[in-house]
Amino acid sequence: MKKILFGATAAAVVAAGTFGAVSANASVPAAAPAAVVRADAGDDNLQQSTHLTIEAATKAAQATLDAAEKENQRVSVAVVDRNGNTIVTLRGDGAGPQSYESAEKKAYTAVSWNAPTSVLAGRLAQAPNLKDIPGTLFLAGGAPVTAKGAPIAGIGVAGAPSGDLDEKFAQAGVAALGK
Repeated sequence: MKKILFGATAAAVVAAGTFGAVSANASVPAAAPAAVVRADAGDDNLQQSTHLTIEAATKAAQATLDAAEKENQRVSVAVVDRNGNTIVTLRGDGAGPQSYESAEKKAYTAVSWNAPTSVLAGRLAQAPNLKDIPGTLFLAGGAPVTAKGAPIAGIGVAGAPSGDLDEKFAQAGVAALGK
């Protein structure tokens, strides 16, 4: 009987405390809603950019892979957008495991500097610290994609026996976008 009485008493105390807290909160006047501040960015604060569609990126990647396959090369190809985000990556049959990441880094490097990575690799003699920039790879095989003179994407290829071949295949992908 003591347990039941103690339990009922505890429940009554909790209920009274809850009711008191609710009553106290209910009596406090509600704060006025904060004024909503709206500001649209003016045209002077905006910049438009051009991006490849997924269809265009896939077309370029497939054309790149097809060019490599015609020469019996096993490569991976990556297409990244202007910000270096991967749009599409294709790993050809038999391409080495390192080729996937290398292709992405070459594409990122090409779009970042708006230059083929073979040209950028030559710049390492004057600025060897370039190779320390995260996500970059200064080996031939990356080509920028431009629209109206501005970089909009990069195509990177890795896996062929030479960077020259990788870059040749990347250029085939760029050319496919012009068709």
